[in-house]
Amino acid sequence: MPVTDEQVAAQRALLRDDMDQHKVLYAQLDREMVRTGYSALVTGAFCQAVERRFARDDRAEVIRFVGDVRSRSEALAKELDPQVAERVIRVVLGDGSIADVDDVTAVGTQLVLLTAIVADEQLDEAALDAFLASARKLADQLMA
Repeated sequence: MPVTDEQVAAQRALLRDDMDQHKVLYAQLDREMVRTGYSALVTGAFCQAVERRFARDDRAEVIRFVGDVRSRSEALAKELDPQVAERVIRVVLGDGSIADVDDVTAVGTQLVLLTAIVADEQLDEAALDAFLASARKLADQLMA
């Protein structure tokens, strides 16, 4: 089943840092669809964001970025495992594996890093819509 408009709306609210709206929209999503479509949307968006943000061979920038994200709040410093965060970025860039990282941890890490990348890009409404449309297309391909 393809990604739904409701899943995209929940993701959009999160990326716009509208946590109240995100919580409402996310709570309305079917739990099975969260495990499939919404997770695929997060992964698709994350892959696109990483490819836009990082050069394939710049490990130092990945390390700096993860450190910067962790320094944004005490909660992020505790929540975000730096080794896992660096690995989920590097695997998108074709380096390494996260086969030993459970799906919940991988998607949760992707979500935190995705939110940070999008916040740093300061996308306007049209650019965010285009980004999410492209991520949705990739997510649909991942689920096919």
